[in-house]
Amino acid sequence: MADERRSNRFKDAPIKRFHDSDEELEQGQGEFEELFHGSLRALQVGEVVKGVVVQISQDFVLVDVGYKSEGCIAINEFINESGDLEVKVGDEVRVLFERAENERGYIVLSKKKAEAQAGWEKIAEAGGEGGIIEGKVISKVKGGLMVDIGVQAFLPASQVDIRPGGNLDKYIGLSGKFKILKMNRKRGNVVLSRRVILEEERSVMKDQTLEKLAEGQVMEGTVKNITEYGAFVDLGGVDGLLHVTDMSWGRLGHPSEMIKVGDKLNVMVLKYDRSKEKISLGLKQAMPDPWLSVEQKYTVGDRVRGRVVSLAEYGAFIALEEGVEGLVHVSEMSWTRRVRHPSEILKVGEEVEAAVLGVDMGNRRISLGLKQTEVNPWTVIGERYPVGTKIEGQIKNITDFGVFIGIEDGIDGLVHVSDVSWTKRIKHPGEVFSKGQTVQAVVLNIDVDNERLSLGIKQLTPDPWSEIPSRYRPGTRVKGKVSSVTDFGIFIELEEGIEGLIHVSELSHEKLPTPKGFAEVGDELEAVVLSVDTSDRKIGLSVKSLQSAIEKAELAAYMESQGEATSNLGDLLKDLKKNGGDQ
Repeated sequence: MADERRSNRFKDAPIKRFHDSDEELEQGQGEFEELFHGSLRALQVGEVVKGVVVQISQDFVLVDVGYKSEGCIAINEFINESGDLEVKVGDEVRVLFERAENERGYIVLSKKKAEAQAGWEKIAEAGGEGGIIEGKVISKVKGGLMVDIGVQAFLPASQVDIRPGGNLDKYIGLSGKFKILKMNRKRGNVVLSRRVILEEERSVMKDQTLEKLAEGQVMEGTVKNITEYGAFVDLGGVDGLLHVTDMSWGRLGHPSEMIKVGDKLNVMVLKYDRSKEKISLGLKQAMPDPWLSVEQKYTVGDRVRGRVVSLAEYGAFIALEEGVEGLVHVSEMSWTRRVRHPSEILKVGEEVEAAVLGVDMGNRRISLGLKQTEVNPWTVIGERYPVGTKIEGQIKNITDFGVFIGIEDGIDGLVHVSDVSWTKRIKHPGEVFSKGQTVQAVVLNIDVDNERLSLGIKQLTPDPWSEIPSRYRPGTRVKGKVSSVTDFGIFIELEEGIEGLIHVSELSHEKLPTPKGFAEVGDELEAVVLSVDTSDRKIGLSVKSLQSAIEKAELAAYMESQGEATSNLGDLLKDLKKNGGDQ
């Protein structure tokens, strides 16, 4: 078949006319065979030649290299890493002649060995060890990468980049220059370095960059690495530190909120230490300072809108524009609520309206208020609840000094312990009230400046002491049960919540060292009213004067029975007082 194809090469050649004799015909055939066999190449083992693919089978590829028989190449030499066949009939390929016809009558060829030989020739042309050669990363292996430079060469992980480490997969498919570190053709080993090339290029760039570097200069750089405190920016062979505080005029929690590795930035050289080759960079300094126009944009009393960017225990930071923030203190968030933490009212990302309370250009601070955008309920509470208004509400809190009653959302009124009852002595409000209990009260006073509302419960009913002077006139004879015995006298309850005191000196005509023993709690005593003090709410009683009055009355009754003038008990008491009726 190969002979037939090769004979076709001569079908268009000039044909010599022969005589029709047998001798002439034989002579013509001899010349033709001589011309045909002369066209066949004499191949040498190891020689690299070009051929054309003439047939593709399941296991082999047949290639015509101009020899008397086709060459046979294993099909796996034409299959790539993805398993795809990279050849078709008619393709021209470079192959290496390994040996003459095999048992099937085909010469043995190798495409891969031809490529390897070309690769080694390429390595030799590059200068061998120490030379620079072009290649492409094709796969990852243990300890590094494999690079196609005509032959497969090993690129150790430590020689991949200036800063080794990370995922090597990202380098697969990368084409570039590599330096030949070691080679052994006999073993087929080649070791490369990309790092050396990069370092040499970086060194040249570094010298060029440092030569023209100056403080105040704005340069373009590439973000190489990001840390918590900032980012390292490649200015061209040399890195500078961009601190997080120099990234933005506004608040920035982490550099990654603003930049990422690979970003191109225009940065300003803030400081350059030539001896240590340390460079400090600024991103915000390469942009206009927004605070230069703050005083003109924001005046006290203005209403502004912004976005909540951060919450702290003491307040919330509101971004008004790029690089300009204001602080809303917790005390400026609500007229009525006791805000313990800003998160009770605000959340990060929320857009809010606020009022400008102050601008401090020196410290770059803007004070804002949320509650100032609403009417202060304390300025109108007097209109809704004038003094004397009867209200009803739940007890929100109980303290030693009183109870707080909820009037409306965020506004509580205080009932002092002294305004709970006209008559009862209450040591602690908890004795009478419980939290959540609904009670009624009367508005006693409104202090708008200090935001205080005073209430009273006892004022719901008339003050019984307003009638006491008329009901308990001096000289009135009264009875009551002993409620307590003290060192200075005995208290007796005249009616519910009304007590009178019998001083120790008013218990008996005899001088008593102590009231104890004269009467016990619960005993009933009879006395006479000596005095009524409505301001201090005290009633003075006397057993001694009652005894004297009784004695006087008995005397008067006796005298009356004898026909003398009589006097009433009151008159007798007056006489007793007048004449020192303790005899």
